[in-house]
Amino acid sequence: MSEYRLDRTAFKAQTAEEAVKRQAEYYRSLTWQERLRIANYLNSVAYNYPENNPPS
Repeated sequence: MSEYRLDRTAFKAQTAEEAVKRQAEYYRSLTWQERLRIANYLNSVAYNYPENNPPS
């Protein structure tokens, strides 16, 4: 199981533009290694393979 969890209690009504800006600021604050780990996790979900065992 992944360390990433969706916090369903956190919600803020905002416009699409505000949401894009907020997400961009968050991801810019992460290191490139953290962003790479997130990309790896999203790929594993999208292509249905274990997170640390991608297909060859």
